[in-house]
Amino acid sequence: MSLVFPHTFVPWFRSVAPYIHAYHGKTFVIGMAGELIAAGKLSAFAQDLSILHAMGIKLVLVHGFRPQVTEQLNAKGHPSRFSHGKRITDPVALDCAQEAAGQLRFEIEAAFSQGLPNTPMANATVRVVSGNFLTARPVGIVDGVDFMHSGVVRKVDSPTIRRAIDIGALVLLSPFGFSPTGEAFNLTMEDVATQTAIALQADKLLFITEVPGIHEDRDDPESPIDTELALADAKRMLAALPTPTQPTDTAFYLQHCIRACEGGVERSHILPFAVDGALLREVFTHDGIGTMVVDEKLESLREATSDDVGGVLQLIEPFERDGTLVKRSRTEIERDIQLYTVIEHDGIIFGCAALYPYPEARTAEMAALTISPQVQGQGDGERILKRVEQRARTQGLDSIFVLTTRTMHWFIKRGFVQVDPDWLPEARKRKYNWDRRSQVLVKKLA
Repeated sequence: MSLVFPHTFVPWFRSVAPYIHAYHGKTFVIGMAGELIAAGKLSAFAQDLSILHAMGIKLVLVHGFRPQVTEQLNAKGHPSRFSHGKRITDPVALDCAQEAAGQLRFEIEAAFSQGLPNTPMANATVRVVSGNFLTARPVGIVDGVDFMHSGVVRKVDSPTIRRAIDIGALVLLSPFGFSPTGEAFNLTMEDVATQTAIALQADKLLFITEVPGIHEDRDDPESPIDTELALADAKRMLAALPTPTQPTDTAFYLQHCIRACEGGVERSHILPFAVDGALLREVFTHDGIGTMVVDEKLESLREATSDDVGGVLQLIEPFERDGTLVKRSRTEIERDIQLYTVIEHDGIIFGCAALYPYPEARTAEMAALTISPQVQGQGDGERILKRVEQRARTQGLDSIFVLTTRTMHWFIKRGFVQVDPDWLPEARKRKYNWDRRSQVLVKKLA
């Protein structure tokens, strides 16, 4: 083992632990585009899903088969016909869809049956369950176009799916549904995944797609991916976009993410299958890799409560260990937790600061200002500073001050000025550690 490896692996694994705790027992519905399988990425994707399964996440996998059906039709010399972004399923196309679905189900089950040593699937036990969980109805005739055997989801047998995933099975859904009379309908993966996520009230709906997400600049495909969209912003964007006709259109997956969030799904994601490990990066890192649509902004700037003591301790402990912060005991933090402001993202605390008032001197100390290394440089420090300043103003204080040994320039750039330690309020001066030689910086509040 490399001598460097423990120094990178251990901090990384600890940083992932909060997500493991947060998602254990949660339900994820994953819509997998057929293009992923056509690109030869099924084996690696199954390995990533098996990791989520091993961590106690309940999984429902919905596969698409758009390119596979097209390939079958081409082999038979039969044209593929689409309208309104949906396939027109004539009898020949229905036969091709049934053949493609059977083949893909076989390949997916085989992928989850791997168990070679020295692979992520070693010692994995992922039992795949599938069946007639979907009731469908025909699309019918739209704008004069008869969609024949194309359908939409009418009902999802969520109680049976729930029982299956509760006992540890992975439920696999093909984009097929049946009418009460036994007639088969070709559905879309996106409709099945969305309706299933709503029926289960899943914690996440994730589309693994041929697109990287939604770009910040819709007209520039080279612009960065917008990693988080509030539902209201997503709806405004969708209203301004043209009606999608193919999966690469911006609105194609976005419309389903919006529908899922409106139906009670907490978060919906659009991820690129072209990026290796995209699913793991989206689930287990702060910013993820694709676009996430949420009913409200996940990042919350608020005052701390007693439930946040553990998160604050975990955040500041590495900085206490390297001497950046003065060490504080758990008892001290529990006692003073109401003085802390925190930034929480998706249930995990990534930043904090405490405000200790000295009302007799009309000032207060801002202490333990900490931002997780994972998100430094994104402006969270300034957001906490502004919130702390606001708290100080509401208490009628004229200034705030900090004691620091390493970050003096950061504070000076934000309006603090250096003063002599004798400036400190008498109560704080008695606790000043002259051996530490901390710089004292003060900011006047307007």
